Amino acid sequence: MRFMIIRKADPDTEAGMAPTEELAAAMMQYHEEMGRELKILGGDGLRPSRDGARVSFKGGKPLVTDGPFAETKELIAGYTLVEADSLEQVLAWAQRWPAHCDGGDQLQLEVRRLYEIEDFGDAFTPELKAQHDRVLGKR
Repeated sequence: MRFMIIRKADPDTEAGMAPTEELAAAMMQYHEEMGRELKILGGDGLRPSRDGARVSFKGGKPLVTDGPFAETKELIAGYTLVEADSLEQVLAWAQRWPAHCDGGDQLQLEVRRLYEIEDFGDAFTPELKAQHDRVLGKR
């Protein structure tokens, strides 16, 4: 099963504050240790919302809104994508996040399971599954 650990944004991440050397080292150590138990599939920090945009649709027509966005509690500052046996296994690792040097009182993580193609049942025909694999570069 694949899961995403989502690091929620806070005023510091939205201000674009660079990590301290202590935080960078702690995060690298954390991910290195996690990688010994879980398969890490990817992960990165995201630039502040001022460097992004949102695309919304009304009546089928796109509307682009440039950042920044006001509600930091609803923004994402980064993520780690992992493969694990269970939600509990990922939650155990999320609880080991180096919060002592990463925003402490402001830090919030969210863990979400990703859908797998098989979760959609008959909606994905063999042809759509093959197309999915081609798009993602799977053979």
